[in-house]
Formats: sequence, structure tokens, C-alpha cells
Amino acid sequence: MSRTYKATGINLKTQVLGESDKIVTILTPEFGLIRAVAPGARKHNSSLRGRSGMFVVNELLIAKGRSLDKITQAQTLKTYPGLAKDLGKLAASQYLAEIVLCQALSEQPQEELYELFNEHLHRLETLSSANASGVLAHLVHGVFHLLALAGVTPQVQICCLSGHLLKPNFTDPNWQVGFSIPAGGTVSLEAWEHLRRESEKEMREMRTDQYPIPNTSASPNSWRGCANGYQEDKLTTSAALPMPNASSPMAHAQTVVVHRQEIPVISSRPGAMELALLQHLSQPEIIQIDGARDHDWLSVEQILRQYAQYQLGRPIRSATLIDSYFAANHDATV
Repeated sequence: MSRTYKATGINLKTQVLGESDKIVTILTPEFGLIRAVAPGARKHNSSLRGRSGMFVVNELLIAKGRSLDKITQAQTLKTYPGLAKDLGKLAASQYLAEIVLCQALSEQPQEELYELFNEHLHRLETLSSANASGVLAHLVHGVFHLLALAGVTPQVQICCLSGHLLKPNFTDPNWQVGFSIPAGGTVSLEAWEHLRRESEKEMREMRTDQYPIPNTSASPNSWRGCANGYQEDKLTTSAALPMPNASSPMAHAQTVVVHRQEIPVISSRPGAMELALLQHLSQPEIIQIDGARDHDWLSVEQILRQYAQYQLGRPIRSATLIDSYFAANHDATV
């Protein structure tokens, strides 16, 4: 078997190694993620110095190694110089790259992920630098598409509880919808409140039917199991009623288990504009909605950030750059 192989890849991450080398994490369509040493890449006269930079696409010749492969040749095919010239674009690109790093697999073809990531970098680079809300729009569009490719997009078209279609109500300035990360997307607040009331009602009826309140003449010990052994929990999916005390006439009754639909935690409450923006993110191109402001895009980014972090099982550290950039330059608070 040959000890060298060819690959085309884009640099996603670099690390310092020794005095003059770098470890480069590369996304390739042929082999997925590759971690390889770029020898001498930190030297000023090295041919790998520029080719090992972030978001550089190279045609590579790589030698296999015991723990790390080594780049022996690199020919640059494409760069994205416009990203480094704008802090907002650079922050958004690093944000997307971090998600790609979490999703990409090693030793498996990743052609779709490779093409999708490059497409969104191209869109960010060609965007006007004066268009701050455009950077946010392209960022959340890219995040949504990456989640879609991984098969974990949030449900934003229908209510996760009732299955009914959700339509933003722009006539009511106070209209809101719930977004539940554990439930996987949008939730009608009316359906959520109905489920909560029904759950409370069922719990009260269940306790009354199974263990009616004793009269004062009854032995205090005979109801010890009911008084001290049961605790109501409104958010759990099941509850087990305890066995009565051995001295009770119900001592030989079986434990009753009642299963209920879980009441999802509401993570945020998007308004009509935020929901409309979320519902358009599945489109191939960004659809601008009249009246959408930076604040609305920031809210959508926060919703998707929390959801993506939940799905990835780790924080997106690059997202703090987005917070800092827009707080400093656009008087926006995330």
C-alpha cells in the first residue's frame, strides 16, 4: 500500500507544533477530516506558510505517519481573502468552521459538507462589508443548513406538541411562540398551557381517586404511606403511587403507574418576525423580510446557537466573537 496519498482540502484549524511546525486540521471531500503536520510552516521562507492558513483550499500530497500524517506538497487552489478584511465576516466564518469540525467524520467521504461549507464562505466573502445584518443573516442561514445536513434541524413550521401549522401573527405586537430545545423546535404557547393545565388536573384527580382524604377518626398510621410517600412532580412523564402502610386495608393493592405527556421546557419565546425568519432559513437562498432588524437576526442567532450547542454537546466558542462584534459596532446586546 502506498505511503502517500493525494487530497483536496480546506484548512479549518491550526495548532503550533514545536519551534516551526503546525498541525493543520483539514476538511477533504475524499477522506473527511485529516490532521497533518505542515513542517516548517511557521518559518518566513516556507512554501507552506501561506498554504497552511485558515480557509485556504489546497491540493495536497500527504505522507502517512504513525500518529500524524505529514504534508509534503501543497498547491493552493482557492483562498478567501475578503474574510480576513472584515471582523464580522471572519467571526461568522470561524463560527461555521467550528460547527463543521464537530460534524465532520474522519476516514469517510464528506463531499456534501465540504461543498456546503465552501458555498457559505463564498457567500460571506462576496457580501458587502457595510451590510451588518447581512452577515448575521448569512451566518444563521449557514448554521441552519449545516444542521439540516446533519439531520438535526429544529422544527419551525409546526407545533411540536399539536402538529398544527404555525403562522406568525404580525397584527398582534405581543404575539409569541415558544421554542423548546428538548422538544426539538417551536411550540404553540396555547398548546403548551393546555397541556400544563391538563397535567395538573390529572394529577389532582389521580390522587383523589386512588387515595381519598381520610376522615379524622381514622388511624394516623393507616395513611402514612399516602401522606409521606408521594410527591407530585408536574414535569415528569410518569408517577408511581406508593404502596400503603402494611396496617392499611389497602396493603395488598398494586402500585399504580400513570404515564403522561411530558411538558417541554420553553427555552425562548420568539415573536412573529423571529418565527418568520426561522421559517425561511430552509430555503436555498436568503429571503429578506421587510421590517427585519439586526435585533431580530441576533435573536434568531441566539436561538439557533443554543439549539446547535445542545445537539453538538459542546459550546460554540467562536460565537463570543459575534457577541463582541455586534455589541461594539452596532449597539446591540445579545
